[in-house]
Amino acid sequence: MSAEQQLLAFLGQRYSVGPKYLESPGPNAAQWAQAAALALRAPDHGGLRPFRFVVVGDAERPALAALFAAGAQQRGQAPDEIERTRARAYNGPGLAALVARVRDDVPDVPPHEQWLCVGAALMNFMNALHLMGLGAKALSGASVSDPAVHTAFCGPGEQLANWVIAGRPTRAAHPKAGTAASPALSNWQVPQA
Repeated sequence: MSAEQQLLAFLGQRYSVGPKYLESPGPNAAQWAQAAALALRAPDHGGLRPFRFVVVGDAERPALAALFAAGAQQRGQAPDEIERTRARAYNGPGLAALVARVRDDVPDVPPHEQWLCVGAALMNFMNALHLMGLGAKALSGASVSDPAVHTAFCGPGEQLANWVIAGRPTRAAHPKAGTAASPALSNWQVPQA
């Protein structure tokens, strides 16, 4: 099997790995940087680079947990749910935020193309982590739209798209149970007049 075929086969084994199946260590600074460099290979019409990643270090997790808990409290959640929300700041040994800056003032690059770039960057980022032997998962939830979290991570014109957790997988990644395969590729048929 050629190196290209081996790489394709390995990429074909990438599935999201949830936090309970990830253990330390998470990605180190060089691994995060390499994953971000691969994210830059995403198709980017106009070179707008409508994304960036922000790594949340272990020392910053308590502050993020406090933001999560404050948001849950403001949403009127019960005390036990506030604590579960606080604990989400500790999901995964490694944690990064994906911040998007999708502009509506670039006529040649409409917002949907910029969002395609953001998504492609996320996939390249996660594929890079997989190729390093790490498991990863993209997560969202109420925190991505929480005003205080937004202020902590985003500059003008930006929004928090999602979180990426990463670490050493404790079990082999696999597709979700009951997921039926559907054709992802077809040939176009000229409509009959």
